Amino acid sequence: MSKKPKAAVSHHEREVAELRADHELAVEYLKAAMASLDNPDDRAAGLLALRAVAEAYGGLGAVAAEAGISRESLYRTLSAKGNPTLKTLLAVLKAVGMKLSVEPKHQIAA
Repeated sequence: MSKKPKAAVSHHEREVAELRADHELAVEYLKAAMASLDNPDDRAAGLLALRAVAEAYGGLGAVAAEAGISRESLYRTLSAKGNPTLKTLLAVLKAVGMKLSVEPKHQIAA
């Protein structure tokens, strides 16, 4: 009697499922990832994190349609070598129910 092994779940699939299940986690995850966009050496991680959130909140096809861009363009934009325009970044964030915000880089002394 042989037991059938359970199908392995990839790290990426697990990540997307966790982001889908916990909106606050997705927000904090994306905040951390967006901070990495300032650093050219870390930019790929930020774009791939936004891609994971897009997959969690509707899938890349649906997010692309809502953002008004082609799915292929979104795949390229949210790749390790992507370079989204501000317009595209804002549209993708809106499509996943988030928005861009600004905060001071350093605490200002009172």
